[in-house]
Amino acid sequence: MADETQDLAEVRLEKLRQIEALGLDPWGARFDNTTPIGEIRALPAEGFDDAKPGPQVRAAGRVIRCRTGGKLLFLEIWDQTGRVQLMIRVNKVTPQEWQVAQLLDLGDLIGVDGEFGKTKTGEPTIQVTRLTFLTKSLEPHPKDVFGLGDIEYRLRHRYLDMIYTPDTLRRAHQRVKIIRTIRNHLDGQGYMEVETPTLHAIAGGAAARPFETHHNALDIDLFVRIALELPLKRLLVGGIEKVYEIGRVFRNEGISHKHNPEFTMLELYQAYGDYRTMMGLTEGLIVACVDVVGPTATVDVEEEYEEKGEKKTRPVPKRVYELHGERHLRYGDKVVNFTPPFQRAKYADLFHEHVGCDMTDEVAVRAAAHAAEIPLEVAPTKGAPKVAKAHDVLVQELFESFVEKKLVGPVFVHDYPASLCPLTKRKRDNPAIAERFELYVHGMELANAYTELNDPITQEQTFSQQLAGMAEEDSMAKMDHDFIRALRHGMPPAGGLGIGIDRLVMLLTNTQTIRDVILFPLLRPEYK
Repeated sequence: MADETQDLAEVRLEKLRQIEALGLDPWGARFDNTTPIGEIRALPAEGFDDAKPGPQVRAAGRVIRCRTGGKLLFLEIWDQTGRVQLMIRVNKVTPQEWQVAQLLDLGDLIGVDGEFGKTKTGEPTIQVTRLTFLTKSLEPHPKDVFGLGDIEYRLRHRYLDMIYTPDTLRRAHQRVKIIRTIRNHLDGQGYMEVETPTLHAIAGGAAARPFETHHNALDIDLFVRIALELPLKRLLVGGIEKVYEIGRVFRNEGISHKHNPEFTMLELYQAYGDYRTMMGLTEGLIVACVDVVGPTATVDVEEEYEEKGEKKTRPVPKRVYELHGERHLRYGDKVVNFTPPFQRAKYADLFHEHVGCDMTDEVAVRAAAHAAEIPLEVAPTKGAPKVAKAHDVLVQELFESFVEKKLVGPVFVHDYPASLCPLTKRKRDNPAIAERFELYVHGMELANAYTELNDPITQEQTFSQQLAGMAEEDSMAKMDHDFIRALRHGMPPAGGLGIGIDRLVMLLTNTQTIRDVILFPLLRPEYK
């Protein structure tokens, strides 16, 4: 296969030399005033008639099909808005342009001027009157224009995947729409977008393992951020009462269909709000994104019809919204109803329903964990003797094992065990419970929100308790004293929210793996 590819590349290189011999630059030049192919296809088109010519158009794109026929050449070119057929006749272009047409390969970029119309078979087509060569592709392109089958090949050659797998480009456009909608929604409510540092002296804001680096000039070790939270809260102290950031976050952890070490987060904070304020804001954000993406998915519905006096059924594709309503989207084999208000459910109630015991009953929780084969002990540091896991750690592991997969949603799961939430304000009538929610849809966590802890004394105590049992290599293994100092200057009561943008895009574009909504997911090196 490698030899065949090399041979094809040599053929393309020879064609490049022939194009140069014609006095043309094989790497092209400026080609202005083109119309996107999608807009060209929307123009009125009739059969080609010299007495009644169609609209004159100018387009540029990549050759993705080629069919020769003597003095007639049919091509298909593609740009990000669509595809269109080209018809090149030997008597409609110059001799040099006809020679160039014979040298074209799949993947080459060309520009054309011509008349837009339809062939006898009704295919929208540009009849070319001028051909401009724009760029030579020296590597062979896939022959199958309807998608690349090999997943590994697609991920390593995302530039080809975007050309030949329509869903990949569609998702990229929808991701941009979703992020733009989030920004517009928050800007419209008075939030200020900011940028905070990517390199931190202390990794904080989440329980995760960071990537480490070293700054040579200052001779200090630094961490690539694992969260956006602590710098944004400092800005609350500084008087920005509604603040948000959409930024890249990095965690030195596993890879799965829902996890990539580098991902995009939205984090925001609102002074004088709480976690219920954040529920309303989250609901509005999600619904706005659903509306902009649109209920485009279809499902097959059995419909009756009559044939020769006999009643039969056949599958007929129908849009999801026709069957269920405007805010219903397809996700896998399910349909998600995003019509507000979303369901609300307490953590303790869900735990009792699906695990079968009260989450405060330590004996019953340990028994349930043992029955589920969840380890009851853990080593606090590498090589250290094992100790019993904390009660609320077992509670959370049971919740993840038995409850999360049952959460169809969208559902706000609220009022978490306080020990799991060191940055969260406790309920005044029950300090064992934190004012926190997570939004779940079909077992996938999409959002996490708190009533933020702004008491510096309690915050320092919870940090100390958390750090006491944490391995040195883990995040937050050092106290962020400057953050405590900022709180001591007075942070207003506030609500805070984090949304995983990649997971949100997965859900709204009906995509089952995070790698397909990140243009360049992390892969093992192809060459070592």
